[in-house]
Amino acid sequence: MAGADHRGRLIAFEGIDGCGKSTQARLAAEWLGALYTFEPGDTPLGASLRQLLLGSGDVVTPRAEALLMAADRAQHVDQVVGPALAGGRWVVTDRFSGSTLAYQGAGRGLEEGELVDLVAFATDGLAADLSILVDVPLEVARGRIRASQPDRLERLDEGFHRRVADGFRSLARSDPNRWAVVDGARSVDEVASEVTVVLTKRLGRPKGSE
Repeated sequence: MAGADHRGRLIAFEGIDGCGKSTQARLAAEWLGALYTFEPGDTPLGASLRQLLLGSGDVVTPRAEALLMAADRAQHVDQVVGPALAGGRWVVTDRFSGSTLAYQGAGRGLEEGELVDLVAFATDGLAADLSILVDVPLEVARGRIRASQPDRLERLDEGFHRRVADGFRSLARSDPNRWAVVDGARSVDEVASEVTVVLTKRLGRPKGSE
């Protein structure tokens, strides 16, 4: 394994469904020359778990949901994120640990301390070097979702998504050294421009990507 000084950086894009984070994560990965990945689903096991989590018509209890998300993340870290970082590559992920605390914690009402422990176990202690919250008004995000084919979580009521949004904002306020917030209600290009400024200021860029 590469030494600590040669470890890549992990950047997580977070936010409620419909905020535009997936687009921004892809653009940031391209700008950085980083590996783009996502949760849930970017491993063979994860793809099966994603179907259970988002495509299933069955009732998934909050604790089962949290455990399935954790299983996806454990596999994701072991097979995708961890090896890339160890090899010195930067990684941009569309969702990471913050989503568990916002969705299953603030949204579902599960105990935060238990989820923090679950996240630490699933990631083997790996945390994002920087989490970027793409923040938008709830009505903007819901409007975007209605124009698509919403999954099981996206179809949940407005109260759930409002709690999730508040949960993300609380996470960002509580740890400003590891979180940055960008206004996602603007055009794609305007948001991407701010993201590049934030990344340059907070982390710089990988060698050879300038």
